[in-house]
Amino acid sequence: MEAEQPTVLITGLHGFTGCYLAERLRARGARVVGLVQPGTTGEVSCDLTDAQAVRTAVHALQPTHVAHLAAFSFVGHEDVRGIYDVNLLGTLDLLEALSTLPTPPQRILLAGSANIYGTPNIEVIDESICPAPVNHYAISKLGMELMARNYASRLPLVITRPFNYSGRGQSERFLIPKIVSHALRKARIIELGNLDVSRDFSDVRDVAAIYTALLLDAPDAVGKTFNICSGQAYSLREILQMVEEISGHSMEVRVNPDFVRSNEVPRLLGSNALLRQHTGLAPQIPLRDTLRWMLTV
Repeated sequence: MEAEQPTVLITGLHGFTGCYLAERLRARGARVVGLVQPGTTGEVSCDLTDAQAVRTAVHALQPTHVAHLAAFSFVGHEDVRGIYDVNLLGTLDLLEALSTLPTPPQRILLAGSANIYGTPNIEVIDESICPAPVNHYAISKLGMELMARNYASRLPLVITRPFNYSGRGQSERFLIPKIVSHALRKARIIELGNLDVSRDFSDVRDVAAIYTALLLDAPDAVGKTFNICSGQAYSLREILQMVEEISGHSMEVRVNPDFVRSNEVPRLLGSNALLRQHTGLAPQIPLRDTLRWMLTV
């Protein structure tokens, strides 16, 4: 007897990560449905901050699995109230709606953020490190995690804390796409912030593969929280050098004080040991290969 085809609801389906996750899930035979922002063509248009609209959409779709990706994901987003409305209260609306389904989903993945760790005085960050967020985005994501605990006895939750990741299609508000875009159009000058900031970068294709495994496989992942990270950090200077080597184009780098955040996290490097233990997976694509992919158009 064949297993029933899973119906996976992705919030933020048309977002950067959602597109890659949908492709992976469809390759596994899943039916993918999505909640998208009002005014977006296709799928189910729904404002996550409208509790009744979310409940109506969820009951209409009857998902067997859920990947909650929709969020304000840019740390420097100016609409502070919007960050909390969507990242925290929007998640509350979704979980409340899912908890009222006649048949609860088999797995619900909540995409959090490694930004919740703040600036711990430790070389490699694992999931046991006490969160200490230093910006509104990170606080909203930690609040989401804490709020979700109220549903842990009723819903099969898996929480992820992705470190930085990139790939084709990511907004140029983010660091790597901005650098890649400047290189592709042969810009003479690029303005950046702190050149000594270091981040643990993964490839979005790896992240999509891991999310798929956490949704459809790894039954003992329920109730746990996982770092999604490569285990290797690169400074902005190193990334600029790699882009220059791959593209053959050099740029004058100017440090713009407006791009230097007062509460900047200087270094984020994660441990993916727990993820590997439960899924056998971890990001594998080297950053240089991700950059080469993004620079090939």
